[in-house]
Amino acid sequence: MKSDKKRKIIGAILLIAVMSLGFLQPVQSWIQLPDQLTMMPGEETSAIESFESKVPSMFSVEDKKEDAIQVTAGSTPIKNITKNKEPRVEVTPGGQSVGVRLSAQGVMVVGFHALHTEQGQQSPAEAAGIQKGDIIVKIDQQPVEDLTEVTSILRSPDTSKAIQIELIRNGEKVEKTVQPSIKASEDAKQLGMYIRDSSAGVGTMTFFDPATRQYGALGHVIADIDTKRPVSIHEGEITRSSVKSIERGKSGTPGEKQASIANKQEVLGTITKNNTFGIYGQLNKGHDLGNEGQESMPIAYAEEVEEGPAKIMTVVENEEVEAFDVDIIRSSPQKHAATKGMVLKVTDDRLLEKTGGIVQGMSGSPIIQNDKIIGAVTHVFVNDAATGYGSHIEWMLDEAGIDTEEKRKAS
Repeated sequence: MKSDKKRKIIGAILLIAVMSLGFLQPVQSWIQLPDQLTMMPGEETSAIESFESKVPSMFSVEDKKEDAIQVTAGSTPIKNITKNKEPRVEVTPGGQSVGVRLSAQGVMVVGFHALHTEQGQQSPAEAAGIQKGDIIVKIDQQPVEDLTEVTSILRSPDTSKAIQIELIRNGEKVEKTVQPSIKASEDAKQLGMYIRDSSAGVGTMTFFDPATRQYGALGHVIADIDTKRPVSIHEGEITRSSVKSIERGKSGTPGEKQASIANKQEVLGTITKNNTFGIYGQLNKGHDLGNEGQESMPIAYAEEVEEGPAKIMTVVENEEVEAFDVDIIRSSPQKHAATKGMVLKVTDDRLLEKTGGIVQGMSGSPIIQNDKIIGAVTHVFVNDAATGYGSHIEWMLDEAGIDTEEKRKAS
């Protein structure tokens, strides 16, 4: 019995020792080393020098292999980093203010209200198990895409039966049966819920590919204002937008661009995807983004981004795209996609005077460093309007289908 107890104590001590290793600085530094280093034709030497400058002083870099770099601790090899050689992808940087119109798939439930029913004051929809954020796609087997279709179905003459509702919840199809309340004065069924069928707003174009006309914008998902859930797109479009004024940001309160959205005749392109990294689609032929003379620019991968000076391109007045100074405070050489891969701080006096820093509507503004596109502005710090997060450009390119991690690994 004593030996069993002793073994358990020794085992617990060893487990704690192993777990504590993960908190040691050398181990953390080793974990953060990338698996591969991307380098373009003619840039191998500079890429290795740049990588070596970022390696913690406890390690050293040995460039002994044609296809890999060896990192050592003293004389002990600790990691081989693959040299990933490929042509550098180029896209055209954006910065334009764009209007965003989304038509959701079905109609989204955004709230409930009580009605007089046989069971008392309640919402029939909520009582049937419908939840805020559900997307209703069919009512009594009839597809619905907007509010008018829902109203038409609920005004049908048959008021005796329960209503069958098909909805999408977290990507899964769900069916619910609702016993409606009947509004006698209008002979209409009432379900006791608030619904919404579309969304509109303003953001910033990040990049587009002149060859395919594919684009990426915003740098973050468009979510419903009430439910905070991503809007599931049925169809959408981006339009020209002009910034009329700016509400300056301050600590605790993010500012906002006040912009007009152009009419249907000035549609720039379609929206086919709305996800964590922004909105994506294809620009129309003959589009006019306002800085069509802008040349394409190479991109920089996450491991190439440096702490220090950079610029963002955005609009603060009318439709003029301008460049403003920022500093990259921190950049993580991520192995997996994430929207907060960089921290940046606005240092441009004119932009700070005009906006207070990063404001709503600036999300998606491309970040330029060393004549390369390195990412896009995504979020502002609530308690520091001059500071915000950025996403690395490669994750947005991957979402647009212009360049993918699979292609990088396969090259």
